Amino acid sequence: MKLSRRSLLATTAAAAATGAMAAPAQAAPGGNSPLRTGFERLDAGGYASLRGQRVGVVTNPTGVTRDVRHIVDVMHADRRVNLVAVFGPEHGFRGTAQAGGSEGRYDDPATGLPVYDTYLKSGQPLADVFTASGVDTVVFDIQDAGARFYTYIWTLYDCMEAAALAGKRFVVLDRPNPVTGREALGPVLHPEFATFVGRKPIAQAHGMTVAELARLFNGEFLTTPVPLETVQMTGWRRSDFYDASGLPWVPPSPNMPTPDTALVYSGTCLFEGTNLSEGRGTTRPFELLGAAGVDGRWAAAANALHLPGVYFREAYFAPTFSKFQDTTVGGVQIHVHNRNAFDPVRTGIALLVTAKQVWSGFEWRSDNWIDTLTGSTRVRTTIDAGAGTDEVVAAWQQELAAFRKTRKRYLLY
Repeated sequence: MKLSRRSLLATTAAAAATGAMAAPAQAAPGGNSPLRTGFERLDAGGYASLRGQRVGVVTNPTGVTRDVRHIVDVMHADRRVNLVAVFGPEHGFRGTAQAGGSEGRYDDPATGLPVYDTYLKSGQPLADVFTASGVDTVVFDIQDAGARFYTYIWTLYDCMEAAALAGKRFVVLDRPNPVTGREALGPVLHPEFATFVGRKPIAQAHGMTVAELARLFNGEFLTTPVPLETVQMTGWRRSDFYDASGLPWVPPSPNMPTPDTALVYSGTCLFEGTNLSEGRGTTRPFELLGAAGVDGRWAAAANALHLPGVYFREAYFAPTFSKFQDTTVGGVQIHVHNRNAFDPVRTGIALLVTAKQVWSGFEWRSDNWIDTLTGSTRVRTTIDAGAGTDEVVAAWQQELAAFRKTRKRYLLY
């Protein structure tokens, strides 16, 4: 008997759900209830909230089940949901593009579904994409990294805004913040510095899940709120790091290979705004930092600050692409030994301050990208004026306190 592609996928999905491929949810360390993602709860409920709807999904390679089947493949094979379109962000739906790229418009070979490109689209042009796709409901399921300048949360914002313009429902399937949801850290974006790496005034490390951010966006920033539903996780605690989830880690982007990367990213991504390498082109991006001419004095200066939870090792590396491609450079490797005490944003500032102190070649990127990343001119200008780490960090505490107060109203856990 000849099977259609959808029938074959349905047969495979059913076998995976009952056979050796399907692993039960594992209890997280500490004995709390096993975590269930928003998608797991949606699936277990028979997709009741999507019944009678033509559905499109905004997702990327991180939108997987705990046995690493992609949710698009699972939903396409399930006759309880009418999945008609997929929307890909930066790096693309299947993840074939590097930073600053996307996959364009194509038909997915595995499912035959049309895939639409959302990258760098917003407002009415993105609303037109949703209209052209014929969907009634847009579903969002992407793993975030916890930092304001990680673009997927602004894909979320842009898609919510566009869905409101196009008259579509919006459903967010929640996943863990991999670096916990304990607290917001760092400077808050000033509106005049709004870009795709920071549309709205939130903290540099926001300490929220994507469903919580969606509620914040809808309540604080969207001129016309979208009809929003969030499917919460169960079994997640705000103090949980990603390894407590029992979920597989799928790199959300090519330079976010492990949860360890996410742990430091909200601080060390600031080195994108300098002439030092942020470790792109190595196996430890954002954990290795350096430049030609830097030596062991930088690690020594950073260690002398006795920052909580972290040590710095003198390191040498040769990036295979990006800054200093195929050139051996010197710098530091970050070793987090107590992640509960570690403050990534304060650490990133301390590394900027000490790099400028010990290396005469230190420069900001000529376009002042550091201002875009930090959300104002303040970090750059205060460091240039000779400020130390404590003075730089103290300057944003008032605006951070205000954001924390607003943030609290939208937390789900």
